[in-house]
Amino acid sequence: MYRVIGTVKSRAFRVLWVLEELGQPYELVEAGPRSDVAREFNPLGKIPALVDGDAVLTDSVAIMTYLADKHGGLTAPAGTPERAKQDAMTLWLIDEMDALLWTASKHAFVLPEKLRVPDVVPTLHKEFARNAEALAGMLEQSGDFLMGDKITLPDLLAVHCLGWAFGAEFPPLPEPVKAYSRRLRARPAFRAAAAA
Repeated sequence: MYRVIGTVKSRAFRVLWVLEELGQPYELVEAGPRSDVAREFNPLGKIPALVDGDAVLTDSVAIMTYLADKHGGLTAPAGTPERAKQDAMTLWLIDEMDALLWTASKHAFVLPEKLRVPDVVPTLHKEFARNAEALAGMLEQSGDFLMGDKITLPDLLAVHCLGWAFGAEFPPLPEPVKAYSRRLRARPAFRAAAAA
């Protein structure tokens, strides 16, 4: 059984959702960032961490990819053009959504107050809104999911970022993106992860 170190209201949610989609058993070890428990598994105190036997893995997207590859789901096979396209989408989401959300969080509450630059947040909002419009265009071309007709890791990453943006009071999303997010959030695996 896997052990996930983190909280549902963090990037650990991505890992929980992957495990639910893959039908893999896990235990959630509640630990906030920089807590003593988190530092047991990652010296930097970052969450999430995944314990798989003797291996301790960190970084939510690395863990997601590991689990998808290991269990043969939510991903295109490594070494294929489809996987390269999937990885390109994953990296785009990290650069153009996740990074903007994390930077806004740092300047809102994570960094010590004297290091925060709140004036950067409106620019991050504008960039995110532009990227959400781009995502709407991608969805229009791709079908039900970002990579076509089946759910893959980029979908889980995107929907997690969209929920984060909503919670952080980023600008409203384009209607096609909202509909996509609602549809994936209704999946039983998403609901089970949220209740973990």
